[in-house]
Order: sequence, then C-alpha cells, then structure tokens
Amino acid sequence: MGLQCLMLTRDPNLLSHIKTTLSDHGASLDLRQDSASAVELASRRHWDGIIIDCDDVPEGKEAIAKVRHTNSNQQTVIFAVVNGSTRVDEALDSGANFVVSKAGQENRFRSVLDATIPKMEREHRRYFRYEVDLPVRLRNHDGQTFAAKIKNISEGGLAIKLLNPVRFDGLVTVEFNVPSVNAELFQAKADVVWSDCFMMGLRFLYTDKDSGVILQSWLNSLEAQSQLHETSQRR
Repeated sequence: MGLQCLMLTRDPNLLSHIKTTLSDHGASLDLRQDSASAVELASRRHWDGIIIDCDDVPEGKEAIAKVRHTNSNQQTVIFAVVNGSTRVDEALDSGANFVVSKAGQENRFRSVLDATIPKMEREHRRYFRYEVDLPVRLRNHDGQTFAAKIKNISEGGLAIKLLNPVRFDGLVTVEFNVPSVNAELFQAKADVVWSDCFMMGLRFLYTDKDSGVILQSWLNSLEAQSQLHETSQRR
C-alpha cells in the first residue's frame, strides 16, 4: 500500500501543487476543508503525512497541535503552509516538521515535499501492518515457551494469535523464521501492549543489528508485493 496523506486547505492552487507532487510519488491524498473535520479524521486513524494550510483555513494553526497530539499521529510528518499570520517558529513549536510560506514560493512546495517523502515512507513502514500467517515462538521471563501465529507485522511490532489460551504481561522474547530461500531467524525483545486469552499485540523494544536487517528486508518485500497487487487490481 502506498503513502496515505491528509490535507487541510481551501486553496485550489495549493491543492493542485501538493496533489501533483504526491501523485508523482504514488501517494494518495484525502482532502478536508475545515479544521474540525481534519482533526476528527486524524483522531480516528494514522496518516503517513499531513499537510495543513495554517493561515487560510480558520483554526488552521491550532489544528497542527491537535493533530500532533492524536494517539495515531504523534510521529507523523506534518507539513505546514503559512501565509503571513503564523510565524515559522510558531508552526514548528505547534508540532510541524516542515514549514513553507505560501506567498510566491509555489516552486518550493515540490522540493520540500520531495525531501519529506523519505520520512513519510519511514513512518509508513513503522506503522503500517502487513497481514501474514507465520508461526512464532514466545518466551516469557520464566523461560516458558509458547507457540503462536503472526497475524500482522510492522517495523514497530506485531499482532499474534496464541494456539492455546494464556495471558502475558511485561517483556517477552519473540522468535520466528522469515520466509525466504534460506530461512533466517528473527529475534527481538518485545513488550505486551494489549492481550486477551487468544490475541496479543506486541511492540518491539530491542532487535540486534542482524535481526533488524532481516526484518527490514522482509518488510520491503511485503511492501513490493502489496504494490504489485494494487497495480494488478487497477488494471
């Protein structure tokens, strides 16, 4: 799945510039024209990037901080566009990562957006969960081992389904073989974020260098498969 971005603006010219640049990178764009609906949408889901027209939408500047404090977008890349009322330092202090002035600087939108794309892609990989069905082994602090199945995985963690009902809390060791021609062992220390008798959400806390490379390579492969599937579906 490609990058997914949210934009708050009422300016058709700005929208055109941003939309064209994002489309060139295969990113989709969801538009909102009032601050309340943009903040409400950000509170319901994660976005890889958010573009906010600070000064030409009522309460646009305030929307930066509100979006930044939503549970799902605390690390999201926020691109602020100012137009005479909001200072650059104010936008940055509110939570924006990048700030560009609208007046007479349309040509800068592309260069700055191009610079933000790698950060958006990094956030996408950190947050986006790929659905998989793979055996995994868990070991708790007492050394007990439990079998489970991975249901989805991201750079930041995974959700699993236990084969037998049991409750975990605290730290666990996660081990599974990444599918490839030569299966590679991934190991990590993880924290139990949520759990019930059969399902559990884990957040990776520590992976060694080799396991980090193994995971990143696998996620890149899953992303390529996802994009190929989307392309074939559109044909």
